[in-house]
Amino acid sequence: MTFADVAARLAAHTALTLRWRPDDFWNATPAELLGILHAIAGDGEAPPSADIMRRLMTQFPDSPSGET
Repeated sequence: MTFADVAARLAAHTALTLRWRPDDFWNATPAELLGILHAIAGDGEAPPSADIMRRLMTQFPDSPSGET
């Protein structure tokens, strides 16, 4: 199976299960896709706590000025 074959199957899978558009699929990293699929399957770790999320948002703000 070629890379193109695997990518087409994964794109179709994400369209059906996650309702992603092609841009959503192609802009996601493999780690993001794997994390989402593990979460759907019930595998992996529990989601981060609210405290951890606040700390991460402070440490890595989305805006250049640090505003949230």
